[in-house]
Amino acid sequence: MDDVSKPNKIKTIRPETLEFIILYTQLKGKAFAGNAQLAEALGFNSPSSITEIVKSRQNIDPEKFRIFKEKYKDFINNKKPTINQEKITVNKAEEGIPMYEIIATASGVEVYNDINDSQPVGRMNFPGIEDCDFALPVWGHSMYPYLENGCWVALKIIHDKKILPGEVYYIEWGDYRMYKRLLAGDSPDEVIAHSDNTTEMIGNRLKYAPFPINIADIKKLCLVKDIHKKHNH
Repeated sequence: MDDVSKPNKIKTIRPETLEFIILYTQLKGKAFAGNAQLAEALGFNSPSSITEIVKSRQNIDPEKFRIFKEKYKDFINNKKPTINQEKITVNKAEEGIPMYEIIATASGVEVYNDINDSQPVGRMNFPGIEDCDFALPVWGHSMYPYLENGCWVALKIIHDKKILPGEVYYIEWGDYRMYKRLLAGDSPDEVIAHSDNTTEMIGNRLKYAPFPINIADIKKLCLVKDIHKKHNH
């Protein structure tokens, strides 16, 4: 009986779902900014529907996929990427960068929810952040005093993963999303994630101890370009 029931549990991923995931990866940041914008364009109730398709391989509805290919056909055919990039640059200069109010998950203040499932809560616009991509708040105290709990940080995505040792970055790796000062590791393939807060202890150990990360495991690397600290009234 067990042998008969097992095939029914195998998940079949349809070809259009695999094609959607490939196109999603190619067009994200060019044709659409993130999951929230894409979900609205395709008529999904929540950005998490896009996340389920991309990360969990949930099959996309054929009609949604048809709408996706029709809406972004010019980008799929590489007809107007340059025009679109100019439009994005102009809009960013005029309106500033999107601010996402992501919060810490239940597993701890060092782990944040997925920015792709968030809607912008505002825009940040002041001189010096024109080349930044988005802004996030800081939660927790691991990077104090450089980053204070509650301040906002303007971030620039580093696509080639070239790390300047000693600079502070927002990183996503595995299931973790955090701010850390990245130092040179023992090998060229890794970096050391260092916390500026070296005063808080648990027993005789640092609460925020440094640890190594393989560069290949970093899914998103963003350089901290500017800090907007909250004011105490």
